[in-house]
Amino acid sequence: MNDLELAQTPSTPAVRMDHKVGRVFMAGDSYPENPFEFFQPIIDWIDTFLKETSRPLSFDLELVYLNTSSIRAMMDIFDRLEEAHQSGRQVNVLWSYDPDNERVGELAEEFKEDCTFPFTIAPRS
Repeated sequence: MNDLELAQTPSTPAVRMDHKVGRVFMAGDSYPENPFEFFQPIIDWIDTFLKETSRPLSFDLELVYLNTSSIRAMMDIFDRLEEAHQSGRQVNVLWSYDPDNERVGELAEEFKEDCTFPFTIAPRS
């Protein structure tokens, strides 16, 4: 299994996925022109990690803006994490955001409501 790294663009977040430590980092705006093309490798990586390892999986998110397609993709990702958690897997999310960006804080809260795994929302100071 390989690490996955995607460079940040004006419409896509930076993504770093490290299989050795089981960590996913995403930061920036997300409104890709082709959301399937952007998110599918990320979802595939998560599926492979969850299938091939038993290690915990941690998400560090610093997402600023997500369009509707990106929100759907994140829901798919969180559904996978929830299923893994329900199966006894250690997963967690830390979503930090600029407190001046209330919309992203509210969005993180909406995601958290559907998750039973540890999901921390942290305004940055």
